[in-house]
Amino acid sequence: MFVNTMPRYEILSADAIGVLDRGWRRIVSEIGVQFAKPEAAGLFAKAGQQVDGDVVRLDPEFVLEQVAKAPREFDVQARNPANNVHIGGDHMVFTSVYGCPFVREGDVRRDATLDDFRRLASLSQAYPELDSAGGVICEPNDAPLDSRHLDMTYALQTLTDKIYMGNVVSGPNAADTIKMTEILFGGAGGKGRAAIERTPATISLINCNSPLRWDDRMLDAQFEYCAANQPVVLTPFLLMGAMSPVTIPAALAQQLAEALAGIALAQLIRPGCPVIFGSFLSNIDMQSGSPSFGTPESAIGLLCTGQLARHYGLPFRTGGGLNSSQTADAQSAYEALMTLLPTFLAGTNFVMHAAGWLEGGLVSCYEKFIIDIELLRMLRVEFTPLEIDEASLAFGAHEEVRHGGHFLGAQHTMERFRECFYRPLLSSTANFERWLRLGAKDTAARAAEIWQRKLGEFEPPPLDDAIRAELDDYVARRRRELGD
Repeated sequence: MFVNTMPRYEILSADAIGVLDRGWRRIVSEIGVQFAKPEAAGLFAKAGQQVDGDVVRLDPEFVLEQVAKAPREFDVQARNPANNVHIGGDHMVFTSVYGCPFVREGDVRRDATLDDFRRLASLSQAYPELDSAGGVICEPNDAPLDSRHLDMTYALQTLTDKIYMGNVVSGPNAADTIKMTEILFGGAGGKGRAAIERTPATISLINCNSPLRWDDRMLDAQFEYCAANQPVVLTPFLLMGAMSPVTIPAALAQQLAEALAGIALAQLIRPGCPVIFGSFLSNIDMQSGSPSFGTPESAIGLLCTGQLARHYGLPFRTGGGLNSSQTADAQSAYEALMTLLPTFLAGTNFVMHAAGWLEGGLVSCYEKFIIDIELLRMLRVEFTPLEIDEASLAFGAHEEVRHGGHFLGAQHTMERFRECFYRPLLSSTANFERWLRLGAKDTAARAAEIWQRKLGEFEPPPLDDAIRAELDDYVARRRRELGD
């Protein structure tokens, strides 16, 4: 995983943070937050908060008391210990695209399948720039709705040995993820549960139904994961102009209200359970009403979010390779960079959608996956601190070359030429004539060759036969119980 020790880019003054702090306090205390699950409202009522049906008006100081119980940093274990991750501080964890019902492969846009899910999981395993395949890398529409979460979790557990994200469609689906995680980390007889409660082994995305509503399905999943001490990413879903007011400060205040309220609930479920302050903040196109991604406004909101999360002592999620483009073209790349660059500048701790996102999150794209891997590789180099010492000044090379010479054949160059500069995975530096001889392939065509070759070479990481058999038995039993 990448450790970003570069300075953070912070754009909010102390006065601005004070205004935003007063803003979220007014929202939670005067308007309140809806929790569409009786058990959630009941926990708040028991804690002395004002509850009217499923709307909870919160004392801001109470909220901050609960938030303070969440760890500032924590570890998540992978089945391969070399792929364990640390959440918080200077650490950045990158996951693949999440939640897309369609895939794009070359010029073909179609419904996503379970085979697509497996192939994208394999690509995520193959590239070290990703710390996780994520969760719903795509939505496999050819698998039964009631049991596809079993297939997805099984694929993440067997085709990768990195951390993975849990299913959040329902409470029972979350419980299945936890049971399968127990099996992977020690068996279902109690040893596995103790192992994952001691060190979490899965992260799950809990989205707020903005504005100001946490719905029952997400809350059902949150209760399961928090009770098992598995971290959740509590994420307001804000498209300015639709789910929040059109101004960035208003969206930031609403984001704080929603996220901090969700984090407070997590601590009522299980004090001290790990959480991640989530942000998904962009805007709509005010002419068409369509979501827009990779916008300047989303980049500004991202930088503010990082500064605010640090202010409240929380690890945070935001950013990724977001874009609105319909295909893997220049727009998809420059909009993705508009989001990925501030992701690094902000020092984001957990980055979803880091590879493969296309068409506003509707499409998981194979070619875009490779484009994003190239961007991640380049940004990791760019955000590695420059070491400057006497040796790096290469005075001896000047002594050798002297005036008007050439450094290409100098001893200093010959000793370092293999590793002195970044070597691209995807980009072409060929001259025009050589590029023509190689087939005049554009970026998307080269990306297609790379992912196809990588999948052809892929071998799943080894998994203990007894664990695989136990997972197989669990999936088969649950599939029968679900009627699929």
